[in-house]
Amino acid sequence: MKLFIKFDINTICSQYLKLNLEQNNVNFTTLGFGEIEIEDNIDAEALENLKTKLTPCGFEVVENQKSVLVQKIKDAIIELVFMDDSNNYKSSVFLAEKLNHSYGYLSNVFSEVTYSSIENFIILQKIERAKQLIIINEMSLTEIAFLLNYSSVAHLSTQFKNTTGITPSAFQRIIKKRRENLK
Repeated sequence: MKLFIKFDINTICSQYLKLNLEQNNVNFTTLGFGEIEIEDNIDAEALENLKTKLTPCGFEVVENQKSVLVQKIKDAIIELVFMDDSNNYKSSVFLAEKLNHSYGYLSNVFSEVTYSSIENFIILQKIERAKQLIIINEMSLTEIAFLLNYSSVAHLSTQFKNTTGITPSAFQRIIKKRRENLK
């Protein structure tokens, strides 16, 4: 039997982090996605132990201020891309308002730390979201393009192919074929 599971990556990450912190008896408050405040003093050994437990699952404690800001930018972009009404927001305005910095500053810091642009990261996240929506198979490509704030299906298709090497239609066919082969 094969199950298709729809999941929310933000919830998974938050729950995993909460579980690990509670197992290590760390009192904390969640300030936002990817940001917590430890309420008690924690010694260096306990902090290293926590880091060691989180690292294998892709978590990393960020300590450099520019890296912290870049992580906040990434988290905000992921939040924006996964919002159901994301097409009501212009990404530059959303980021500037959410992070209380000018978009120009955010863009410069992001490029300096990642050697890539915010725009490229947004495209990558939108394509990942498109792939998830195609796999779920509840929306047409037109609906997906609209949800992800593309001007047309052709625009989505161009970015999808530039990123993945195949068109969204070809991706749909591959997914359909795999499902048929598993029956």
